[in-house]
Amino acid sequence: MSILPGFDFDALLEALAAKVADRLRRELTPTAGASVRPRLLTAEQAGVYLGRTKASVQHMIASGRVPVVRADRRTFLDVRDLDTWVEQNKQAGVL
Repeated sequence: MSILPGFDFDALLEALAAKVADRLRRELTPTAGASVRPRLLTAEQAGVYLGRTKASVQHMIASGRVPVVRADRRTFLDVRDLDTWVEQNKQAGVL
């Protein structure tokens, strides 16, 4: 039963759901349609990149284990420095 004759409510809901899903996919994809990735990351983004928490990245910064880029009052981490930190901290796996 339709409130308005000739109006397909189910089709409207399907179209709306498809648009919402498409927008979520674009916004949640880190490089949504772009081939350029940011070189400088915030502590939170660096945590995601390294698989660590924001707090642990902030501890790494405070202890001087990773270099930072300061711009105004903001602190950023260079992806290349994070990659270097990973390489320098690799150890042979022992089970």
